[in-house]
Amino acid sequence: MRTPLDLEKIAAARLLAVRARPYLATALFAMRLVESSRTPTMAVDRYWRCYISPVFVDRNPVEELASVLVHEVSHLLRDHHGRSDRFAALHNLTGPAERLRMNIAADAEINDDAFGDGLIQPEGAVLPATLNLSPGELMEDYLHQFRLGPRTAAMAWLDCGSGADGSDREWDLGPDGADGLSQQETDAVRFRVAQGIIGRPGNAPAGWRRWAEDAVHPPQPWRELLGAAVRSAVSAGGSGDDYTYGRTARRSTALPGIVLPSLRRTPPRICVIIDTSASVSDAELGSALLETAAITRAAGGRRDLVTVLSCDAAARIADPLCRAEGIPLMGGGGTDLCTGFTKALSTHPRPDVIVVLTDGQTPWPPTRPSCRTVVGLFARERRRTWNENSDYVPDRPPDWARVVRIG
Repeated sequence: MRTPLDLEKIAAARLLAVRARPYLATALFAMRLVESSRTPTMAVDRYWRCYISPVFVDRNPVEELASVLVHEVSHLLRDHHGRSDRFAALHNLTGPAERLRMNIAADAEINDDAFGDGLIQPEGAVLPATLNLSPGELMEDYLHQFRLGPRTAAMAWLDCGSGADGSDREWDLGPDGADGLSQQETDAVRFRVAQGIIGRPGNAPAGWRRWAEDAVHPPQPWRELLGAAVRSAVSAGGSGDDYTYGRTARRSTALPGIVLPSLRRTPPRICVIIDTSASVSDAELGSALLETAAITRAAGGRRDLVTVLSCDAAARIADPLCRAEGIPLMGGGGTDLCTGFTKALSTHPRPDVIVVLTDGQTPWPPTRPSCRTVVGLFARERRRTWNENSDYVPDRPPDWARVVRIG
């Protein structure tokens, strides 16, 4: 005889889950519940449907069902299906065994801090300790640390659905099925949950707080942004443009007896100013050298067109770039990049683009330079020294500079 799905019991379990984890309420109510006798317990797909076995609901108490609901919605919030697909593509992993391993690793990421404080631990829940691994790590970290074997033999039944490992199931309704959420809707749910966690961080475990920070402030691909900013500056109108009489202008035919010069585009010259003051760490100076090499590639590989200037409170000699590891970075005192701008603009020939790599703790020129400016800003929390004026606030990069945060 077919067991019907106990909707009242599931509703009670969801309310208990919301009471225990109020910051997940938006996600718990956004997840669509679908009756399915083909899943052993509960499983989710990437479209935020939760497939529920009526027999599983009938045999387990409300308290355990609430914990499983929180577990399943955590797979969706943390994008385990997308992360599993990317990991599989990157490491050339195929087959159901590897997808099972991803499901186990995803469960270990979730379960290390999912239970307690109103939620009981379900029987058979996979914990990092079950795999003899350290808690607090991500799915991708765990995947590098274990393989299927005797320790995981008892987990062969595990199936949290395609929403956990990215592999479609036969019971999935797919993108055209009923009650699925679109990508825009799932992004909105994640953002609302992340805002709730950040608004009341004391109620959420550390793992959820880290997730919320990444969801609200995703890391920027700063290397691509910096490269794009430099390429945009060197290719902009006016960069590298000059007049020449070696070829007359086309409009000379309209003015008999007058020779007009034509506009010629020459390779743009770039001056890189590296902040070498005491507030810049050795690691940041190393990053600045790497970015200088990348800037050279953005300029087409012409090292003769790139000049490097180290600057703290005084500008050093502008050195033509030979190789990144041979650049002398002198300094270690205070910071005043105004001297660096003055030195860069006084070199001959003058640069078409100035790139500044700094931590931002410096005065800036009061007026716009006569060339385009890109600022690579080392993104880090500023530490106040014991003898520093509490009212001191360093100047922000000016509006006329294109700013990209590094790191």
